[in-house]
Amino acid sequence: MNKFSCILLGCIILVSTLNAQFFLSKEERAKIHQGNQANQAQMMEQLGITALRPGPSGNPTAPNAANYDEALANPCPELPDALTTKKGKKVTNAATWWKVRRPELIEDFEKEVYGRVPNNDPKVTWTVAIEDREFVRRTPVIAKKLIGHVDNSTFPSINVNINMMLVVPTNVKGPVPVLMMFGRPSFPAPAQPSSKDLEILNHSFKEMMIKHDPKTKEIFDKYPAYSPITRLPRPNFWAPLPEGDLPSTEQLLAAGWGYATIEPASIQADNGAGLTKGIIGLVNKGQHRKPDDWGTLRAWAWGAARGLDYLETDESVDAKRVGIEGVSRFGKAALVTLAFEPRFATGLIGSSGKGGATLHRRVFGEGVENLTGSGESHWMAGNYLKYGTAESSFGSKTGCDLRVDSHELIALCAPRPTFISYGIPEKGDANWLDQKGSYMATIAAGSVYKLLGVKDLGVSNDYLKEIMPPHSTDMLDGHLAWRQHDGGHTDAPNMKHFIIWASKFLGYEKEAAR
Repeated sequence: MNKFSCILLGCIILVSTLNAQFFLSKEERAKIHQGNQANQAQMMEQLGITALRPGPSGNPTAPNAANYDEALANPCPELPDALTTKKGKKVTNAATWWKVRRPELIEDFEKEVYGRVPNNDPKVTWTVAIEDREFVRRTPVIAKKLIGHVDNSTFPSINVNINMMLVVPTNVKGPVPVLMMFGRPSFPAPAQPSSKDLEILNHSFKEMMIKHDPKTKEIFDKYPAYSPITRLPRPNFWAPLPEGDLPSTEQLLAAGWGYATIEPASIQADNGAGLTKGIIGLVNKGQHRKPDDWGTLRAWAWGAARGLDYLETDESVDAKRVGIEGVSRFGKAALVTLAFEPRFATGLIGSSGKGGATLHRRVFGEGVENLTGSGESHWMAGNYLKYGTAESSFGSKTGCDLRVDSHELIALCAPRPTFISYGIPEKGDANWLDQKGSYMATIAAGSVYKLLGVKDLGVSNDYLKEIMPPHSTDMLDGHLAWRQHDGGHTDAPNMKHFIIWASKFLGYEKEAAR
C-alpha cells in the first residue's frame, strides 16, 4: 500500500469506529443493556442485595417523578463534618488535615463511592503518533496526537490505548499552562498539502481508484480537469473575530494556555457491559469487579493522571500548572480526578450533578437510586449499590447512610483553585442536576479551604442558611469559586471567567515569544 492508501484506509476505519460508537444497531444496544444488567446482578449477589429501589423519573407525570420541592429535599440535613475525625476530634490545623482527616476521607470515598485503583495498575508508554504545526485562527500552534499504550503483558487479550491530543501555542514564551479536558480529541486545524503536493496525491488517488475499479477510468476521462481532493477554504487571518465568545479551546490559546483533550472511552467504556474490558477489565484479567474495585469515573481519573505523566515530560508544558475540566458525567470525572490526583493544579467542574458536586443525600432531581441503576452503576464502586437498596441481607440504606458526601470530595481538592460551574434550567441545564445541592456542598467545603489558609466563596459555611445567588453572579475572589452562567448544559460561557481566575491564582501571565 502506498502512503495515500494508508491515509484513506485510516479515514475509513475512523468513520467506522465513530459509527460503531454513536450509531449502534438495536441488537448492539440490546447486548450492552444485557451486559449492564448482568454486571449489576453479579454485584448484587456479591453484596447480598435482592432488590434495589427504582430511581426517580425525569418525567413529571410519571408515578415516581423526581422531587423538586425544597421542603422535601433534605431528609437528613446535617452533613458529615469534614473537620471532625472518625474518633470525634476536631481538626484545627493543617497538619492534622493532611496526616489524619484527609486520608480518612479518601479511604471512605474509595471503599464506598468511587472504588480503589488497584496496586497492580499497569504502566503506560506514551508515543507521539503525529505532530503538526497549525494556525488556529491567528494563533500558531503545535498539535500532537498522543497514544498511551497500557502494558497488557499480564492479560494480552485486552488492549488499552489512551487517545490524547495536546495543542500548545507557539507565540508565547513557554512552557505554558494546560487545561486537560475530557472529550473527543481531534486536530484543530490540520495543515493542508501545497498545490504541488495535492497534484501528486490526486494522481495517486486516481491510479488507485482505476486499479481497484476500472470503470472509474471512464469517469475520470470524462472530467479530465476534475481533482477528487481539493483544498479546504483557507481561513482569513485578518478577518474580524466573530461576535460573542470564541470556542473554549480558542479562548485558552489566545490567553497563552495550551489544552489537552483526552478520550474517556479509550480508557474505559461508558457502560456496565464494558467492566470486564478496558483498564478495569485488564487489571481484573477479564473477571468481574469486587465491591470496592474502581468504577468508570475513577478509571477515567486514572487515565487523566497517566496523561499528566506525559505532560510532565513535554518541555512545552508547565506541568505545575495543569488543570482538569469536564461537563456532566465528565464533570464528575474531573472532580474525582482533582480530588484524588494532587498534581493537578486546578479544575473547572461543569454541571456535574449527582456523583459529582451535588450532595448524595439530597432528594432533588436525580437520586442515588439513578446512580445505582444498571445504566449508571458502572460509574461507581460496587459498594455504592448498598445506598439504593430496598431489600438485602443488611436491610435497606439510602444516601443518608453514607459516611461522606460531595462537600468532602470538593474539600479533597483544597487548597487548589476549584471552580464549580453550572448553567440554568431555562436553557437546558436541568433542575435534575440539583444546582442548589452543589452550591450547598461548595459552601460546606469552604471550611477546609479556610483551614488551609486560602479564601473560599467569601460567605459563611452554613450550607442550610446561605442562599444560592442569581445566575451570572461572580463568586470568584477565592481559591474556591462558584458561577452559574446563563446558558445550558455546558461550561463554555464560564470559560473566559475561569481563564482569568485560574491565571490569577496560578500566577501565570502571558508573555509573547521573542
